[in-house]
Amino acid sequence: MTSHHSAPRTPTFPSRLPNVGTTIFTVMSALAAQHKAVNLGQGFPDFACDPQLLDAVNNAMRAGHNQYPPMAGVQVLRDAMSEKYQTLYGRKYDANTEITVTAGATQAILTAVLACVQPGDEAIVLEPCYDSYVPNIETAGGKVVRVPLTPGTFRPDFDKIAAAITPRTRLLIINSPHNPSATIWTDAEMRKLEELLAPTDIILISDEVYEHMVFDGAAHQSAARFPGLAARAFIVSSFGKTYHVTGWKIGTVAAPAALTAEFRKVHQFNVFTVNTPMQYGIADYMQDPAPYLQLPAFYQTKRDLFRAGLKDSRFKLLPSQGSYFQCVDISGISDLSEADFCQWLTREIGVAAIPLSAFYVEKFDQRVVRFCFAKKDETLRDAIERLRRL
Repeated sequence: MTSHHSAPRTPTFPSRLPNVGTTIFTVMSALAAQHKAVNLGQGFPDFACDPQLLDAVNNAMRAGHNQYPPMAGVQVLRDAMSEKYQTLYGRKYDANTEITVTAGATQAILTAVLACVQPGDEAIVLEPCYDSYVPNIETAGGKVVRVPLTPGTFRPDFDKIAAAITPRTRLLIINSPHNPSATIWTDAEMRKLEELLAPTDIILISDEVYEHMVFDGAAHQSAARFPGLAARAFIVSSFGKTYHVTGWKIGTVAAPAALTAEFRKVHQFNVFTVNTPMQYGIADYMQDPAPYLQLPAFYQTKRDLFRAGLKDSRFKLLPSQGSYFQCVDISGISDLSEADFCQWLTREIGVAAIPLSAFYVEKFDQRVVRFCFAKKDETLRDAIERLRRL
């Protein structure tokens, strides 16, 4: 028998996610702070949101909207999203049975994965991909199947996707506009996907958090536009990304009623519900669509400023079709790996970036790093001045 004088013992147990460490974003942001570098690594704005949005949330708090809202989200916000989907993408989602307000897009994706992936099910991710997808699938007990986007162009390779599909495939996750590569899926690619999935029971998660950041007159090809995709898709949106309030952690999921019913079973027990006054504030602010309709032009101006500044530098600029990211090829500047180059760039040049290899499980290195241009113009000019020294 153990003596009651022995030291207290913390139990050990097998890790649910044994391969997960500190994310590259945390590492690079800490390094940037340490070296007083311009942080173009982590993907969030360094400028304020519209004061009218703050007023709307403040008004909601003062109006007494401070207790639990309905589990699925407040009615006015779900109504506003239903209207937006119909106006922009031509699909009517029922606000009561097909739209759910979530604690950000990351929670939305995890909840969708937990709702549909059973232990042993296969789930396809297209690499490079956002760093939560793989741990989400593993948490659900699913088997991750990685299919690379075409190196260099980051286009979907439908032959490879088709080859990865088996009778055990339960889920496919796509992301457009794409983080980290800043590419967007075309109408033709979405139709090809619709055709490929038609004979299957595969569920689609369409991560569309950058839907309002599409440039050069292109249209965002939401899965909602394509009946065959919409019928099997959880479509994920982010108010944080759209309204420059990433710390508010509010998003939505639109999905057919049958999928939404399963989604909400998990949602009510992992989050239950989401910040009440912010839901009312956002719903009020959404009455004017101008802020999100103007977003493509707003971010295209920043993209163009950043690209013009680096045009004659030794960085080779890759296309930036959407999102608020700019990828560059570093092979003309350095022999270092992407990860080592980002560390060196932060320490010696004073600008933080993210290696693309961080978005591949096998750390595939193609000499490309990602900058975020969701920054004040003066922040971008400061970074450009430093980067042009290379």
